[in-house]
Amino acid sequence: MNNADTSVMDNAAALPAVADAIRAALLTADPQAKVMATREVARGWRLGKFGFSFDVQMPDTPAWPDSPQLLSPGQMPRRGQGTQQGRIALWHALAHIEFVAIDLALDMAGRFGAGMGPEFVSDFLSVAADEAMHFALLDRKLKSMGSHYGALPAHGGLWQAAWETRHDVAARLAIVPMVLEARGLDVTPATLSRVKAQGDANGAKILSRILDDEIRHVRFGTKHFVALCAETQEHPQTRWKCLLKSYFRGGLKAPFNDSARLAAGLSRDFYAGIAS
Repeated sequence: MNNADTSVMDNAAALPAVADAIRAALLTADPQAKVMATREVARGWRLGKFGFSFDVQMPDTPAWPDSPQLLSPGQMPRRGQGTQQGRIALWHALAHIEFVAIDLALDMAGRFGAGMGPEFVSDFLSVAADEAMHFALLDRKLKSMGSHYGALPAHGGLWQAAWETRHDVAARLAIVPMVLEARGLDVTPATLSRVKAQGDANGAKILSRILDDEIRHVRFGTKHFVALCAETQEHPQTRWKCLLKSYFRGGLKAPFNDSARLAAGLSRDFYAGIAS
């Protein structure tokens, strides 16, 4: 922890606790209200309006709206390719991923920030604000297509990784930014190409923005994971592979977007030889 981090903590007592604001955002169920609460806590932290104080626990599960209906992967209906219904289903699935990603980033900052320091909190509150912006763009996209978030069922297992890694920041970093978000770097370019081929310039612009931001998100995760390994004198790639065996069900699936992963600090020596 550096001198700037220590200074932030010394000034915390006179300000509202950042953990209280994070918890309140996590317990906001309405999607639009969650977006606004997330933006406010990220902005307030950036402007020095919150103190580095973590006297409350984060909820085991965030508050979510009554819809969409959450289903297991096997229950999810197949999306029709090339139809308007299929396109709406695609954008709805993406919106749900970004909605849950808001809570994943908030929980990362709120659950582990006390031990990891102010820079960690800054990084993951900025991620939360990005995810909130992504969700808002995708919800607006759905509305332009005559639909809305919650109109279709959604994947119910996206919070599982957070629950299973709630006691271990290294595991959380290894699984959420460095596996789940990194997977987005792999699959988004193909979706982007398909959307461009459909002549959807607005959709392509949204996906390009998300892809650029996700590189930074994975970079934050990798940076803090490598720093943790340096503190414990562990080899980052070896530690990461061990955590995957313990916490990640299913193999990593090629092909990989090696250039985007490398830009995020996730070099091939992390995942080479373990892809299915």
